[in-house]
Amino acid sequence: MISPFTILSQDKNSRARTGVLYTRHGAVHTPVFMPVATQGCVKALTDEDLKNAGAECLLSNTYHLYLRPGTPLLKQLGGLHQFMHWNGSILTDSGGFQVYSLPKFRKIKEEGVTFQSHHDGSKHLFTPENVIQFEREIGSDIWTMLDVCIHAKDPSKHDAREALNITKRWAERAARAYEQTVPVQDITPNADGSFTVGNSLLFGIIQGAIFPDLRKEAALHMAGLPTHGYCIGGLSLGETLAQMNEAVSAVTENLPDGKPRYFMGLGTPVEMLNAIERGVDMFDCVWPTRVARNGLVMTSTGRVNIKNAEYRTQDIPLDAACDCFTCRHYSRAYLCHLFRAQELTSHRLLSIHNIRFLIHLMERARQHITAGTFVSFKEDVIKQYVGK
Repeated sequence: MISPFTILSQDKNSRARTGVLYTRHGAVHTPVFMPVATQGCVKALTDEDLKNAGAECLLSNTYHLYLRPGTPLLKQLGGLHQFMHWNGSILTDSGGFQVYSLPKFRKIKEEGVTFQSHHDGSKHLFTPENVIQFEREIGSDIWTMLDVCIHAKDPSKHDAREALNITKRWAERAARAYEQTVPVQDITPNADGSFTVGNSLLFGIIQGAIFPDLRKEAALHMAGLPTHGYCIGGLSLGETLAQMNEAVSAVTENLPDGKPRYFMGLGTPVEMLNAIERGVDMFDCVWPTRVARNGLVMTSTGRVNIKNAEYRTQDIPLDAACDCFTCRHYSRAYLCHLFRAQELTSHRLLSIHNIRFLIHLMERARQHITAGTFVSFKEDVIKQYVGK
């Protein structure tokens, strides 16, 4: 299956690369960080905030949108883009991770997974086929397959094997369901190297916990299916950094180069740069906005906890090297005051900064990959964050 993804440059000292993924709603430059709009909204932010921060693609969630407001309503109202007034790209997670996080309220069978809503306890069934239909009703640009996720911190290999086997069979069913839903592959290469895309794209999810042999097996299996890109799922769930890096390498080394690789649920600077070094292109995470609501921000010189007393009198920006709306207009002293006074505006302003910080980090990573200096750039960033 043709993938509307173009590799622009390759770092000479690692597997890091820059590229462009084209969707129905435009170009997504990689490596890319995608802010998380779980329920059609990035917490505390508007679409204008996200555009000003440089966001090109958002992550939303099938599980949550299916339950509320409901995918039939989204279809009736013109799809998620129109519903939330966002004209960039949207990727939807299949909801497999959310179901995984409800162990007392779900049951996995060959048909699919049954679960109880965390809102009202009502029972529901997700299958590889109906998840594709739900994503079609949502109207997102990139659809992901239903998978089985297990805890990566201390899994048994037996459990990881069982989860992978089901995930592989579900992936085959999801690919068939996609082909029936989108029978015509409307992807046209243009003379300038870009693509015109008329349909939603399909990404497959690769599982295997922390076991390199299972990750390799999963990658090779997914590489044989008709997809436009690949997701690395089931990591950043408590495993060590070494285990994460080894699992990621086992995946990227066994995937074709011409399709994008997306690490699901990763959004911390050091871990993202380590994954980019191993050939990962796309990231999402709630972490930057979640910690912002607790007063923690990332800066070019390390982390800042804005509620600390030392910032009460600092009449300087959060980060002198940042071009975000917050840093251009407000001082650390004012932001410290807002947070200590429990003003909700602090959530918005700190979230804007953290989102922009990660998007700018990806912009800088692309520049250094193109220049062939990515590894030294990564090492410099790590020095800012380790131990801080």
